[in-house]
Amino acid sequence: MAKRLAVALGLWALGGPLGLHHLYLGRDSHALLWILTLGGFGAGWLCDLWHLPAWVVAANGPPRSPPRGASPPLSPPRVAGQLLVGGYFGLLGTLGVPWVPTPLAVALGVLLVASVGDQASDPPRVLAAAFLAALFFQGRVLPTSLATTAVASWHRRFEPPRPPPPPLPARLYRLALGVAAFWAPLAWGAISGALGVAGTAL
Repeated sequence: MAKRLAVALGLWALGGPLGLHHLYLGRDSHALLWILTLGGFGAGWLCDLWHLPAWVVAANGPPRSPPRGASPPLSPPRVAGQLLVGGYFGLLGTLGVPWVPTPLAVALGVLLVASVGDQASDPPRVLAAAFLAALFFQGRVLPTSLATTAVASWHRRFEPPRPPPPPLPARLYRLALGVAAFWAPLAWGAISGALGVAGTAL
């Protein structure tokens, strides 16, 4: 079914911070990123308005093969997003779930941003960079996120054309799993902390 700009604009206005317009256009990684960061901390949702016409055209067109051997141009907004989301994931892991390794949380945030659109990075190298940077910087989140972002940007690549997306229920199920994987450890950490405080008080 052809995607309509008017529908995408309506979903952007009604549920943009939750990525409804990305879900409509088949951009599931972008939708998950928006759900977990509330529209890219608000700024990304506002910037989406300028990109919507091109995304609708791309959603309605045939899959395009990337140029052979070419790398995507370096995108400052994508790099900034990787740095911010990697730091955000790492900070949440440090504060809310101490048993989740900080470099793993940082790497997952960076890789999520790297997978938006038709691009990707090299997960093993990004994970290795995150753990080495965390070891070198003694677990500090910001330098770990910076080093991990640099490696992810260096190894950026085009994704090959993807097959047609699965039915909407399957896509919603995968999104729900991603959201649960993000929030369940945080909820468990919050509950454990509250129970510990209550036990101490009693």
